[in-house]
Amino acid sequence: MDSSKTIVLITGATGGIGFETASLFATIPSYHTIIGARSVEKGEKAVSEISSQKPQGTVSFVLIDVTDDTSITAAASTIAEEFGRVDVLINNAGIISRAPSLRAQLRETFEINTIGAAVVSQTFTPLLLKSSKAKMINVSSGLGSISQTLDPKNPYYKSPAEAYMMSKAALNMLTAYDTARLGDQGVKVWSFCPGYVVTGLSGTGEKGIQERIARGAKSPKESAEGLLAVVEGKRDADAGKFYTEGWGF
Repeated sequence: MDSSKTIVLITGATGGIGFETASLFATIPSYHTIIGARSVEKGEKAVSEISSQKPQGTVSFVLIDVTDDTSITAAASTIAEEFGRVDVLINNAGIISRAPSLRAQLRETFEINTIGAAVVSQTFTPLLLKSSKAKMINVSSGLGSISQTLDPKNPYYKSPAEAYMMSKAALNMLTAYDTARLGDQGVKVWSFCPGYVVTGLSGTGEKGIQERIARGAKSPKESAEGLLAVVEGKRDADAGKFYTEGWGF
């Protein structure tokens, strides 16, 4: 591996925003993108699909389940052995729980959206600190904004997504905490709101996707472009913040 390449790890990168971001980054010769996924089959398929487009950059897969500490540690060891560092960590893995009770929804949602991101961030910190240009991006949501949740003019006011909203608010605190923890060591951290986009996150299948499009949802490719802008230093002034400019909410 060319040591001059920017090493990017994206969790939950087999679909939606994660996959489109990996696809976009793979078009850049100086990037090596690592697709993080908890399914070997889906991870290898994503690498195959991107590779079939004959990208100028390079791409690989690492098995990582953000709900499993052993899996996270093993992924960090694999990446450390192969690349020696991580330049960019994008905590993208996330869900909207459809569990039958609020307690179950909270547990399932926080486990992936918040706890998983926190443990991944902590575990990969030593690899980020080996980079001279370390960046960590937590893919958040305007639904996690307390001020916007209290704003009756917000189009998502009183959205029935209690567990998801709470998990993203906690993720924003993780951004603040890691900014304080790592900022003086050269690691820049953001919460990035991708806006209202077409993904399978809701778990409602093709019908849900079409409903999102009808309500004005954008392509996840636009979100990927926003993430690239952050990685390329165009949003360094927003480091440590909840970045939403131009992406909805």
